[in-house]
Amino acid sequence: MTTLRTRVAIVGAGPAGLMLSHLLHKAGIESIVVDNRSRDEIETTIRAGILEHGTVELLTESGASQRVLVDGHRHDGIELRFDGAGHRIDFAELVGRAVWLYPQHEVLTDLIARRLADGGDIRFGWQVTAVVNAESPAPSVIGLDDDHQSFEIEADFVIGADGSRGITRAAGSPTGGFSREYPFAWFGILCEAPPSAPELIYSASDAGFALISQRSATVQRMYFQCEPGLDPNSLSDSEIWDTLQSRVAGTTLNEGPIFQRDVLRFRSFIAHELRNGNLLLIGDAAHTVPPTGAKGMNLALADVVLVDHALQEFFATGSRTLIDGYADAASKRIWKAQHFSWWMTSMLHAAPDASEFDLRRRLGELHSVVGSRAGSTYLAEAYTGWPLAR
Repeated sequence: MTTLRTRVAIVGAGPAGLMLSHLLHKAGIESIVVDNRSRDEIETTIRAGILEHGTVELLTESGASQRVLVDGHRHDGIELRFDGAGHRIDFAELVGRAVWLYPQHEVLTDLIARRLADGGDIRFGWQVTAVVNAESPAPSVIGLDDDHQSFEIEADFVIGADGSRGITRAAGSPTGGFSREYPFAWFGILCEAPPSAPELIYSASDAGFALISQRSATVQRMYFQCEPGLDPNSLSDSEIWDTLQSRVAGTTLNEGPIFQRDVLRFRSFIAHELRNGNLLLIGDAAHTVPPTGAKGMNLALADVVLVDHALQEFFATGSRTLIDGYADAASKRIWKAQHFSWWMTSMLHAAPDASEFDLRRRLGELHSVVGSRAGSTYLAEAYTGWPLAR
């Protein structure tokens, strides 16, 4: 068995795990990051990416990425479309902030390059099978390396950042968590076509919800509400375009070859415990949200900031005050993000059993948001992100 020793063992080379490793390095705290995927898998799996204002500041000010400002697309608002008309929510005018369209795999590419340039220790293709002695001062991560040989990483702290299906969630929160399953999903496509609109369109129509987004000058990402069990290969390209077009009346979509399609189910989850001894959960290992509010990666990086502060305090002074307070501090933002994601989802989607009252109430809510500066400001403030802990 290969035995390694580090201060912080990080399970998962996603945005949360890599950013934490980067911030700890800047503070002189060593870490080892392990992930069962290859570097190529991590960098080429296409994922959505709306970055909050504070997330972009974190990436740029920490030196993790400057490319986000060059290749990312700054959006100063979104459009809410209903009753056949569009209503722009002007983030810049309402709250003086913005979001950036910058896919998650691009963030990961930047973070991996930064860590490797700094001499960071990332073990690709290493599969973690267990976290042991989490409640002791010396927890360990055990598993199989990329040659299928056993390894153990001894650490002062273990960070679970391996996502909703990873090994650390059960170890960090053995009693489970709070969850909600939504009665609908998103049918998503990637297509080769220029953007259909300068900003994202969130459209609520009698035919159902649709989101018109983009990835680059030549690739669009689009979604429409569907049944959770729908087979993504059951619809023809023409049926997909007809469905999307019917749900954004008043906007003509730029069509092109569809090269990826999937069905994204809607779930909410928050672990009962975010810390078990010296094992701390961050990102999707700790919580998941519906995609409507664009909170997933941003919420993960907000966790990272808190854990970074807590670990820096511990290694500098021996104090466990921020370690012990991590769960309470993180939970406040997590539940705010859950509420915002639920609110956006319920306002824009019709549940399968919705009554005529429900449909008219949703329409009244949409009018209330776009017709009120206070309502629009709340949406703008939450969508662009609450300030990160300092």
